[in-house]
Amino acid sequence: MYNKYYSEEIYRRMKKYPEVKWSKVARKAIVEYLRRLEGVTEISELLKELGEDYAKELSEISLEKAEKYYREARQKEWKRFSMIINFNKEV
Repeated sequence: MYNKYYSEEIYRRMKKYPEVKWSKVARKAIVEYLRRLEGVTEISELLKELGEDYAKELSEISLEKAEKYYREARQKEWKRFSMIINFNKEV
């Protein structure tokens, strides 16, 4: 259902993917945005987000290296997310 928070164009694009739970996507984006604003970089949160599959792999590398990769990935994701937000403002 279209609402005042996003354009009809965005709504039309979202409707192409009925399998996506858009409220979950929005909630996750809000949480990540808040983390960036608050500067949250705790490793325990990272491991929780990555899940058990990655815990073993991460335990095999140094903490410093893991933090470095996390910061780099987070910075790149922030750049990607910002570009999407700015693009949507222009639409």
